[in-house]
Amino acid sequence: MTLSQVLLILRARWRSALLVMLAVLVLVGGVNALQTRKYTATSAVVLDVKSPDPIAGVVLPGMTVSSYMGTQVDVLKSERVLLRAVQSLGLANDAQRRAAWQESTEGRGAFESWIAEAMARELTLQPGKDSNVVLVSYTDKDPEQAARVANAVVNGYIETTLELRTEPAKQFSQLFDESSRNLREALEKAQSKLSAFQKNSGIVATDERLDIENARLSELSTQMVSLQASLNESRGRQDQARTKGDQMQEVVTNQMIMNLSAALATQQAKLKEISERLGDRNPQVVELRANITELQGKLDAERARIAGSITVNNSVNQSRLDELRASLDQQRAKVLQIKSQRDEALVLQRDVENAQRAFDAGFARKSQSALESQATQTNVSVLKVATPPPFPSAPRTLLNLLVAVLAGAALGLTTAIVRERRDWRIRTDEDVLDNLRYPLLGVMPDAPRAPRLGAGWRLLGRPASAAGG
Repeated sequence: MTLSQVLLILRARWRSALLVMLAVLVLVGGVNALQTRKYTATSAVVLDVKSPDPIAGVVLPGMTVSSYMGTQVDVLKSERVLLRAVQSLGLANDAQRRAAWQESTEGRGAFESWIAEAMARELTLQPGKDSNVVLVSYTDKDPEQAARVANAVVNGYIETTLELRTEPAKQFSQLFDESSRNLREALEKAQSKLSAFQKNSGIVATDERLDIENARLSELSTQMVSLQASLNESRGRQDQARTKGDQMQEVVTNQMIMNLSAALATQQAKLKEISERLGDRNPQVVELRANITELQGKLDAERARIAGSITVNNSVNQSRLDELRASLDQQRAKVLQIKSQRDEALVLQRDVENAQRAFDAGFARKSQSALESQATQTNVSVLKVATPPPFPSAPRTLLNLLVAVLAGAALGLTTAIVRERRDWRIRTDEDVLDNLRYPLLGVMPDAPRAPRLGAGWRLLGRPASAAGG
């Protein structure tokens, strides 16, 4: 069917189409008139997901994920938030609502939950596409009530968000409080243990006695090395005194021995001279020989005295070495004992330090949890407070009438076409060719319509006065 055929059908059946369109308009208008007017109040909140937490000082990782806004929308329409709004509005005290609940549920279930479910059906949440703003809209037949409910839901959401943040902090605060007590007891126990050990051993972890005793041990070791060298030297001189005593440096350089040796040599030379001249039995020779023997005895005695002094010196060095070795062993044992005590004290000191660090960390977490449990601010801010709307949001009269006009026009056109199909007429040349299947022999021209006559005009188009003349 071509457009010209449709227009011809509509021209012929315009009364039916117009009647159907008017009927649709009247029906839609009646429905709009019968519908209850509803008003929608809208509030807006913004969620700050970039600013750091004022207590922790860091951006919470959960706020950076893409599902955070969806989670907050679910929280907004949760029963916990709606129940808080119901309580703040006092809807549970409404006798009409309670009667409606009794009628619909026969008293089964919770009355406040039933109100929250009914509230959720009229609640609309619209999160921003590329923003952190959420629009909270509520629809009600009373504009004042719509605004109150929207604001109550927003306030309930803020309070619930604050509770969701502070409740775990309160639980953690109690946990950290108990843990801090245990850590304090462990710290006190470690400190008592260290104090008792220091008192019994007379040593502290920072005592300088170990350094002093180490210095004394080093000094004794040095003395021992020096004394060993002296002993070796005196032992060598003692051996030399036994084998070659007359060649020892002490003997050679001794003044008395030098005098005795000189006197002995003089007496021996004099004896040799006198004995050759006077003979061996001469009293002078005998006297000289006695003098020589006496000098020789004194010389041997002096040499023996010097050798004995060397032996005594060696014995003294050996005795001193033995004493020094005993002192060194005793000092070494003392150093080892002090070192062992100090190591044990350091272990106890580290236990105290570890207990102190654990207590400090637990106390810090306890303080932070206590601060978080007392928080009064959230990352939710109200951008717009809902106000009573001046115009109803439903029914939408203009939109419904526009839709009714379009739907009525379509139904009217459809009615005209259906009537045309039931009562078919030949209206165009194409109808003859398409429907009758006969060749078209000719077309009768349309009869000319007589023009309307105006005042003072005739059929030929001249003025009446001219025709009468």
